[in-house]
Amino acid sequence: MKVAVTYEKWEVFQHFGRTLQFNLYEIADGKVDSGEVIDTNGIGHGALAGSLKDFGAEAMICSGRGSGAIAAMSDAGIKVYAGASGNADDVIASYIAGALPEIGNATCDHHSHEAHGDHGCGSGGCHH
Repeated sequence: MKVAVTYEKWEVFQHFGRTLQFNLYEIADGKVDSGEVIDTNGIGHGALAGSLKDFGAEAMICSGRGSGAIAAMSDAGIKVYAGASGNADDVIASYIAGALPEIGNATCDHHSHEAHGDHGCGSGGCHH
């Protein structure tokens, strides 16, 4: 199984739609078999989901994500685990241990609303 983690300098990157890299972990027999850092080339939600699907990711772990990310991942058949923070290797260990819940609701509480420019946040999350 392949699991992607939003990634920057060994940490879970805080905003799915702005991540420049993913650490793509291959998990086998309850442990990390390998990991590979892949660049996103600054593409948006739908393209990120498509890229992760092309790389074979079945799940994605991030900190913050909005409704656009949830929809894109759902359309790609990728499960989302959000609210993670800290060292990416530690987070993937928590995932393997079953300590990260799958999340279906969008959130946007990880940054200021000024970061959204014209679109703002609503109760349903970021509307990117």
